[in-house]
Amino acid sequence: MAPRRIVFYRTRTGQCPLEEFLDSLPAREAKRIVWLLGLIRDLDKVPENYLKKLKGTGEIWESRIQLGAKAFRVLGFFLGDRFIATNAFVKKSQKTPKPAIEIAERHKRDFDERSKTNG
Repeated sequence: MAPRRIVFYRTRTGQCPLEEFLDSLPAREAKRIVWLLGLIRDLDKVPENYLKKLKGTGEIWESRIQLGAKAFRVLGFFLGDRFIATNAFVKKSQKTPKPAIEIAERHKRDFDERSKTNG
C-alpha cells in the first residue's frame, strides 16, 4: 500500500489549527506529534494505542501520543488515502473533551462542503 497523505485542515480564511498548535509547543513535543502523524502516513495498520476511532462521532479518529506526563491528541478523519488532521490538544482528563470533538466534526463538515463545491 502506498503511504497515506496527511493533510492539515485549513479554515476558509486559511488558518490551520494544527499548525498553530504545533507552533505553540516546544520543539521536542512538536517533533513527537509529527512522528505520530508519520505512523499514520506510513503504516498500513496503525496500532490502536496510537490511532482509534472515537465512538459516537461522525467518523472522527483520535491519534494519541504520550510524552512524559503529557498526553497529546490529534483529531481528524479519513478521506480515501488521506488523513485530514483537524485539531489537536493536550489531554488533561480521562475522556476526550466534547468541545474538541465538536471542533473536529465542524471542521469535517466544512471540509466536506468545500470539497463538493470545489469539485
